[in-house]
Amino acid sequence: MYTKYRQREMKSRQSVSDVGGHEQNALVIGIRTFWQALPTEGRWLLSTVAIQTLGRGLTLPFTIIYLHEVRGFDLGLSGGLMSLIAIVGLLVTGPGGTLIDRLGARAVLLAGLAAMIAGCALLAFATDPWMAAAGLVLIGVNFGVSWPGFNALIAAVVEGDLRQQYFGVNFALVNLGIGVGGIIGGFFVDVDSPETFTVIFLADAISCLIPVVLLLGPLRNVRTHVEPTDDAPQGGTYREILRQPPVLWLTLLTFIAMFIGYGQMEAGFPAYSRQVAEVSTRVVGLAFAVNTAVIVLLQFTVLKRITGRRRTRVMWVMALVWACSWLILGGAGLVPDSVAAAIGVLAFMGVFAFGETLLQPTVPAIYNDLASDHNRGRYNAINAAAFQGGAITGPIAAGLLLDQGLDVVYIVVMVVGCLGIGVLASTLERRLSASANGVAAPEGVSTQPHAAAPTPEA
Repeated sequence: MYTKYRQREMKSRQSVSDVGGHEQNALVIGIRTFWQALPTEGRWLLSTVAIQTLGRGLTLPFTIIYLHEVRGFDLGLSGGLMSLIAIVGLLVTGPGGTLIDRLGARAVLLAGLAAMIAGCALLAFATDPWMAAAGLVLIGVNFGVSWPGFNALIAAVVEGDLRQQYFGVNFALVNLGIGVGGIIGGFFVDVDSPETFTVIFLADAISCLIPVVLLLGPLRNVRTHVEPTDDAPQGGTYREILRQPPVLWLTLLTFIAMFIGYGQMEAGFPAYSRQVAEVSTRVVGLAFAVNTAVIVLLQFTVLKRITGRRRTRVMWVMALVWACSWLILGGAGLVPDSVAAAIGVLAFMGVFAFGETLLQPTVPAIYNDLASDHNRGRYNAINAAAFQGGAITGPIAAGLLLDQGLDVVYIVVMVVGCLGIGVLASTLERRLSASANGVAAPEGVSTQPHAAAPTPEA
């Protein structure tokens, strides 16, 4: 399958060159080639992503508004309730990864989706904090298993460069669904009409039925778990996996990327924009729309550019792009309550989104290229845990710094963190096999990373 994909890709590039190499034609041909190379299961998975995530987009921006302004919960309590999603997700990620390897991703995902449907239904009618807490805990259970589960499912269906492209396109479609859902929800919900919030949470629950149907129907025969073989000697426990230097460095890189990236999107960025740059809430909302638009418009073009290149080098570029984005936001804080500040906030999100298109295809692809079929769930669980850890600690750090008026220190921390990602990428490159790094190994050179020799049992 992968060889055919590369042959089609080469033919497509040659035909583009013959007609003048127009970028638009190359993009169209690239999308067509990518789609044709996908197996049937991959097409099923990808074709429904935007619809699945539209339901989540309906509720994601408005859950805390619902808890505080509609149900009348104290703002501090509402924030604490919201944190249950990330906390529970982090707690169940490890056991979830193990179950994925033992039972298969399909069974675990179905259980997670059942929890999500029940959680959304409870939230739709939650009139007291305990009922809301139960709903959010169930949603957190799904969040904890869905990341490693769907990544394992994707890795079982596609491989090589096609897998990296798949992760990138999937990320763009997730953003498209959430973005469109957020726009629809913004026009529909009304804090003076609680029933509008009931409708969007029920819609979120209904959207979860789409992957349920896929898992019970077209994807019912996809296997993500096998017994260990002689050519996969590495141990399968979390301790054994994390003792491998490539995994350890990649996990640290992922945590820092999430800490200075997504961990700031729902807390640090809005707070800095409002308190320091002093822009309106409308500008903040528009900035998120810019983020979604840039990802959707650029992701496939970026994928074409990075295919066949070292993923660690791509991470270095991403680190520099993110550092520039934080400097732009810092500049917006120097001219508060002005048109320049508003432009800076919007530019930050646009540049940051470009960095996302570089990050999202590479990190999951490395994890899955390092993994074997018998421990893929645990590798993806480690990826998910690093993501969730950064998403939990990032807002805490932002709150502490900005609450003390240390806005300059906040920007410096973010920029230094970006440069730290670049240093970690260079360290990782020395320990990563060529194939896991997205390039073919030179003839006669081992494809194993320098530190890949089995470690003795503890």
